[in-house]
Amino acid sequence: TLAARTASEIEQAAQAIREAGHQAQVAVLDVSDFAAVAAFFAGQDPFNVLVNNAGTNRPKPMWDVTEADYDAVIDLNLKSAFFVAQACARRMIETGTQGSLIHMGSQMGHVGGPNRSLYCASKWALEGMNKSFALDLAPHGIRSNTIAPTFIETPMTAPMFADAAFKSTVLAKIKLGRIGKVEDLMGAVLFLATDASALMTGTSLVVDGGWTAD
Repeated sequence: TLAARTASEIEQAAQAIREAGHQAQVAVLDVSDFAAVAAFFAGQDPFNVLVNNAGTNRPKPMWDVTEADYDAVIDLNLKSAFFVAQACARRMIETGTQGSLIHMGSQMGHVGGPNRSLYCASKWALEGMNKSFALDLAPHGIRSNTIAPTFIETPMTAPMFADAAFKSTVLAKIKLGRIGKVEDLMGAVLFLATDASALMTGTSLVVDGGWTAD
């Protein structure tokens, strides 16, 4: 199954980290199961850094969006992000642990796009959620920020880029002239995870190759 394959791939990545002399543990969690999410964080040592990265998209014109589409996108992109962060923050607060929450937003949380009404709604909402989190959590020494990438080459976006016309329209908007790679986000994640960004909270790092510059 997809879940089993994903778990295996994650374990392989963790093993590579361990073989490099570092520590890594793997836990597979359905972030839409909020009871399981709460139990997971309650049973862990408090996190210092959370990267809230689960997300999906169902691109189509707004007049074709169904209630099932709405629930799928908003529930994962926003509701799950909220309650994962809440469970993580509760454990940090009760143990007096300071740290950084990082939410994976999108350039589409700063602009609009055709066939992206649901996705934009979820990512704009994530930006607002992030700002309020920052205000609630600042007295506890917990920071909250988003990263807002452009299109990144992933298994989810690969079918989109198989459409040459779509890929051409995307490249026309990315001023640096290429689709993003996962590696392009590593610096932003590392920056927000460490004291290099110690005075940053409630804001967004836009990693979009210039998409939102015009």
